[in-house]
Amino acid sequence: MLNRRLLLLSGLVAGAGLSLPVLAQEKSAQDRPVEGKLAVVASFSILADFVRAVGGERVALTTLVGPDGDAHVYSPSPADAKAMAAASLVVVNGLKFEGWLTRLLKSSGTKATLATATDGITPLKMQDDGHGHGHSHGGEDPHAWQSVANAKVYVANIQKALSAADPAGKALYEANAAAYLAKLDELEAEIRAVVARIPADRRKAITSHDAFAYFSKAYGIAFVAPQGVSTEAEASARDVARIIRQVKAQKVPAVFLENISNPRLAEQIARESGARIGGRLYSDALSGSDGPAGTYIAMMKHNISQIEKALAAGPA
Repeated sequence: MLNRRLLLLSGLVAGAGLSLPVLAQEKSAQDRPVEGKLAVVASFSILADFVRAVGGERVALTTLVGPDGDAHVYSPSPADAKAMAAASLVVVNGLKFEGWLTRLLKSSGTKATLATATDGITPLKMQDDGHGHGHSHGGEDPHAWQSVANAKVYVANIQKALSAADPAGKALYEANAAAYLAKLDELEAEIRAVVARIPADRRKAITSHDAFAYFSKAYGIAFVAPQGVSTEAEASARDVARIIRQVKAQKVPAVFLENISNPRLAEQIARESGARIGGRLYSDALSGSDGPAGTYIAMMKHNISQIEKALAAGPA
């Protein structure tokens, strides 16, 4: 009977246009429900870290798009549909970040509660530049976690969702969330202290895709990118030429690589503009646990450290 169910589920997934078994992204080590624990699915690694911090040992967590995975271009698998079907709670970013989510929910037949971590956050609007940028997410920038203030909203929403799904664990979830929010307060202060050390006229940089607008608004570092908010669309030659002219005219000190993007575009811009390569930033995904950005807090500390090293002093 179990095999028949699995075959039926695989057929539903295939019929919905989902990819078959091999995944490019690393999966969560804990990928199946554990008896006595709340089965939770998080759509990508940064959300999973928030869920892990709040849920602790009461949660059996599955991460769909794992470390260094690009959620913009992800293709769900039958295993993802199976995890969704078994879940009690599914936590997603929202703001159209997970474009594949609707068909995965439908194909899995899940009865899980859907929690949107960005509820209550006012999204930044993307301005279309005439080349199609700004439309891939319906005109709203989904990368809200790049502001620590927004990350606190994510945590509060996750705590409420976990408590509603598992009332017996409410006190633990509230305590874990409070402890984690205190760490986020410390992180916010640390980032602001680092930015204050960077000369105001050097607070500008280039990244591969437009993932840092919330960071820019919160902390005053101006980022420009040849791609829009999604990595799905290739940057055109006109986009790249425009960025190179801008780097030269504004004396932008550094071009940053991203963990989810092919480095060739950033390297081309650096080579043709004279800006230096400023290191690797983590935008839409954490690193593996043995990397420099294995948690959200580690990611933000790594990013601001790389930004300071590249921008703080010295000629571009």
